[in-house]
Amino acid sequence: MATAAALVLLVLLIVFMLQNSTKVDVQFLGLTGTMSLGMAMLIAAVGGGVVVAIAGMARVAQLRMNARRTRRSTTGTKPGGSD
Repeated sequence: MATAAALVLLVLLIVFMLQNSTKVDVQFLGLTGTMSLGMAMLIAAVGGGVVVAIAGMARVAQLRMNARRTRRSTTGTKPGGSD
């Protein structure tokens, strides 16, 4: 099922690239070039996805560290307070 969905997505991506083949000027950090509109949009989308993934990984790491601290502080004391 996942393979079929990935194939459909890939076909849609190829159609998108073929339909948006108009050449555009692209400028980034002082670099200038020409590429197809579809490729420029794909690169921008992938770049945005990478930024979101990095932010998500940082948040997961932050939550894991917080959970680890919480576990360490609660395991140090015995429930019931028996001596």
